[in-house]
Amino acid sequence: MTSPSELKKTPLFAAHQKLGARMVDFGGWSMPVQYTGILDEHNAVRQAAGVFDISHMGEFFVRGETAGEVLNRLLTNDVAKLAAGQGQYTLMLNHEGGVIDDLIVYRTDELEYLLVVNASKIDEDREWILQHGFDQSNFSDRSAQFSALALQGPKALEIARVFLGAGWPEPKRNEITPYSWNCEVVYAARTGYTGEDGIELFFPSEVAENFLFALLEAGKPFGLKPCGLGARDTLRLEACLPLNGNDLSDRRTPLDAGLGFFVSLTKDASFPGKDALLRQKSEGVKEKLVAFRLKDKGPPPRPHYHLFRGSEPVGEVTSGAPSPTLGYGIGLAYVRADSAEPGTQLDLEVRGARVPVEIVKKPFYKRQS
Repeated sequence: MTSPSELKKTPLFAAHQKLGARMVDFGGWSMPVQYTGILDEHNAVRQAAGVFDISHMGEFFVRGETAGEVLNRLLTNDVAKLAAGQGQYTLMLNHEGGVIDDLIVYRTDELEYLLVVNASKIDEDREWILQHGFDQSNFSDRSAQFSALALQGPKALEIARVFLGAGWPEPKRNEITPYSWNCEVVYAARTGYTGEDGIELFFPSEVAENFLFALLEAGKPFGLKPCGLGARDTLRLEACLPLNGNDLSDRRTPLDAGLGFFVSLTKDASFPGKDALLRQKSEGVKEKLVAFRLKDKGPPPRPHYHLFRGSEPVGEVTSGAPSPTLGYGIGLAYVRADSAEPGTQLDLEVRGARVPVEIVKKPFYKRQS
């Protein structure tokens, strides 16, 4: 375990301390797990708005006449479909089809793309990208120069309009727009990881603390609260959004994980792992990432708990938690394909005891449009 002095810190570390956050080790980063409590923060995002520090994530820029073509030979989704100002969820795979990382790629202008990658994968992703078509002349890792906040919830856009002002070019879903805040360039993207609407704001690290406190002040009349990793996990789990390292790994393919929509097997470009996925699609997926819920009250499911059909083991939990919105335990698990249909009744082994669960349709929670 990394000692507190060795942990990486985002530019907002001091701000979290001022706000009374409880800090934890998250993949080698000192990050806030909660401020006022996971339940309180979770409900704030579902009912009003919450803001999360996502400055630990990586920001890579690639540029050039052939940048889009090279990305299309590296990522699973079809980058050629992106117009300037648009983004898409995509994956980067190894040659066996396993997931190295899931990420968002934005086309910031005609010749430039921004890749937002997971914090624990920054070094690995950079090395893989530089091995597959980019070099220091057209690739820039600007993770240290950028901080980022995720503003999420039904009132998130109202807060952003007040904070950024009437001239802010509000992005549509899966778009990114540049703007100026106090003479600093800010990118606003609209994707999200909570099941709610909202935006991600990317801005220079040197203004991070001022930016956060100004945003909190603008959002105070709307009920905006700072939120930590605890609420972020329960929110994304209710929306059935996968977590890299838990639900996604280099031993699982996007087809196993039910992410085939973000894999273009028909595009001309051949990306690492494409042949493996074509074989898998032809042969059929043997295990699937499913959503399940506890049928009775009881301890919430946790990663690595096992699932049984009768006496036969059929799967393993990858994510689990009590659902604050729904009031019962929920989880994601890889189970055998013949036990993956919604409505299937299984047993979850919890501390030597068996607890009845049911496979359900994804997601657990979907916001009202």
